[in-house]
Amino acid sequence: MDKPIEPPDMPGRPRAVPTRRPPLALAAYRALTRMAAPAAPLILGYRERRGKEDHARRGERFGVASMPRPAGALAWVHAASVGEANAVLPVIAQLRAARPDVAVLLTTGTVTSARFVAQRRPDGVMHQYVPLDAPGFVARFLDHWRPSLVVLTEQEIWPNLVTTVHARGIPLTLVNARMSDRSFARWRRRLPLAVALFSCFTAVIAQTRELAERFRTLGAAEATAVGNVKIDAPPLPVDAAAHAALDAALGRRPRFVAASTHAGEELVIAAAHRELRRHLDGFCTIIAPRHPERGPGLADAMRMEGLTVARRSLGELPGPSTDIYIADTIGELGTLYATAPVAFIGGSLIEHGGQNAVEAVRLGAAVITGPSWSNFPDVMGALLASGGAVEIRTADELAGEVRRLLSDTALLADRRARGEAALAALGGALDRTIAVLLPLLPASIGHRGAARAV
Repeated sequence: MDKPIEPPDMPGRPRAVPTRRPPLALAAYRALTRMAAPAAPLILGYRERRGKEDHARRGERFGVASMPRPAGALAWVHAASVGEANAVLPVIAQLRAARPDVAVLLTTGTVTSARFVAQRRPDGVMHQYVPLDAPGFVARFLDHWRPSLVVLTEQEIWPNLVTTVHARGIPLTLVNARMSDRSFARWRRRLPLAVALFSCFTAVIAQTRELAERFRTLGAAEATAVGNVKIDAPPLPVDAAAHAALDAALGRRPRFVAASTHAGEELVIAAAHRELRRHLDGFCTIIAPRHPERGPGLADAMRMEGLTVARRSLGELPGPSTDIYIADTIGELGTLYATAPVAFIGGSLIEHGGQNAVEAVRLGAAVITGPSWSNFPDVMGALLASGGAVEIRTADELAGEVRRLLSDTALLADRRARGEAALAALGGALDRTIAVLLPLLPASIGHRGAARAV
């Protein structure tokens, strides 16, 4: 298993990569996104009708700012969704603690993440929606905000954004960077395009040595392994009222949560539920699909399996006879983890690479995973090696593991403790990330250039 390493000293800014003729694929992408820009209002209108966009802030998706830029230096941090935003908030807080004169703009791409940021953002941090990746929208956004540093998270590689930031000479970084086996293979098949994009980054701050090497292979000049920032992130929020209501509805019923599940996994979970129901009186399974819009179809599939269902998005709570409680809502995973003592981490029974287990461990859930966890090799490798998680492959194995944990309080407590200890040993990525970012900011001008709180 890879261990984090200290980043090298990075005095000053690396020299910009000389401008080269873009590969055909990149030139075609630029042309297509430029031609498609007039259709953007239609696309956004369709997404708004499905609850995936905020009509009141539509202009932000076209690069039109909804607030003025503060004076002085400004760091632009982009996080795609709730998980990335939660991971990057400590980075922002520590940056502002070290450089209070630097304003921070945080962008996200989803309605849910915008709500999350509104509740959790530190004082003085502004939020906007990220512009759509069309040349005109990106240019308009950059013309207004004029960032001194751009920080992207994990795997947010938008070609127009990346190349335009680089062309303007703005330091560009990728923090908590990761890349699945499948994505790496795809990028290697398009190596000229990969080099054209990844060579634009001033620094790639990767989760592991193996990942850092992948980014170097794809053209990144500076790629450093520091560990996983999500390990240092605060726990997901728990809604106290919602937690109390759900816990009261379940009462003393044994339960577990299958979190961030994907199509192809729920039928395995249903089979495990039927087995558990035979041994644990009143057993209830909570399923939180990775994509909540799958809730209606998932409910129909569970009923076809002969199971009784309640759906959280309809305002329902589990009744005494509910077999499967489908939590098809957004932003409530913390509340669900706090409600169930055992969590199966989805995306791991199919060839997807698994979802993040850190959030479950942080909220006291004992973790179970399938065999596919390549998206988080450092975290899941450490959890499995320490006994802080168990890997299963079948419905019978899942049922057996859940039954053991719920029937043995000492085993459950030991699993939880081992999980916490494994994460503690992997900590420190936040400090190492800040050590790379700080030298890329312009020199401090003291309080004369301090950012205004928003």
